[in-house]
Amino acid sequence: MEISFTPPIRLRTAIERWPLVSPVRITGKVFENMDVLVLSIEKDGRVGMGEACGLYYKNDTPGRMAEQVESIRSAFEMGFSRKSIQGMLPPGGARNALDCAVWDLEAKLTRRSAWLMAGLNIPQPLLTTLTCGADEPEKMADRARHLYAQGRAIKLKLTGEPVDADRVRAVREARPDVWLAVDANQGLNRASFERLLPVLLDARVALMEQPFPIGQDSLLDGLQCPIPIAADESLQTLSDLPKITGRFQVANIKLDKCGGVTEALAMVRAAREFGLDTMIGNMGGTSLSMAPAFLVGQLCNVVDLDAPIFLKADRATAVQYFGGFVTSPESLWGSADPHAGF
Repeated sequence: MEISFTPPIRLRTAIERWPLVSPVRITGKVFENMDVLVLSIEKDGRVGMGEACGLYYKNDTPGRMAEQVESIRSAFEMGFSRKSIQGMLPPGGARNALDCAVWDLEAKLTRRSAWLMAGLNIPQPLLTTLTCGADEPEKMADRARHLYAQGRAIKLKLTGEPVDADRVRAVREARPDVWLAVDANQGLNRASFERLLPVLLDARVALMEQPFPIGQDSLLDGLQCPIPIAADESLQTLSDLPKITGRFQVANIKLDKCGGVTEALAMVRAAREFGLDTMIGNMGGTSLSMAPAFLVGQLCNVVDLDAPIFLKADRATAVQYFGGFVTSPESLWGSADPHAGF
């Protein structure tokens, strides 16, 4: 049972920039840094932490998220619960950071781990996809072969360009052993998808993520595609699940989209009732963003939590990658230890 928090409460906001090892290209965007909003909530000498990147395609920037948080500061510091903050802010990065910080604080104050609060078993390591940003085919193949030598699941970023086919072929040739997914980030149209589909089938691609732009999901109608298709940008919150059912087979849930752990857990459970598989993804960030998503990932069929591997540096306490798996130390986030934290 969740608890209600009463004053005194102190809320702090900070915007941080985390440089990437090298630029990452997706459809319509190149990332060189990862900017995040970090929230801390202090109560009775304990501090809960949360982080969010926001949604770049909605201009949900850390600066705008910080403004949203400041707009509800007075009401928030007068008292809150996990349930009440769902109505304080709309879905998006600001509510995600706030919700995650509340979960972390509640775990410390009640000395009950976040996984217990969520009704889950002790979290286990999860097989995660490792992402190859869109690049020249040979460079993507080299990354898959060498940097991801221990990886067991790889996801390729595609852009809708004719070179996409060569990208897929090159990576599959380099890594015939891995589970392979592709993510178009809304970059395809019906014709380019149909041209690419035989290549995807030949390469044994196991998942296609968000082929068409938001608002054009009807392009999937009548498309003969044996590869499961995941809704990312087309699926933001719990209320969108009925809209994607029948066109998509996988729900890609991200905390920055839906607004935190609370709604993400509800989405996973509801997606099953709609007959959808579930995927936990991310918009980037440090290990502080990955830890709450790792919790939700315990319930998901597909896990995509590799963002920290693209950073030049990460939190001192960080998620760990080994043999294609990711695990999150409880001391990073959601710990029952009142003194834990990164």
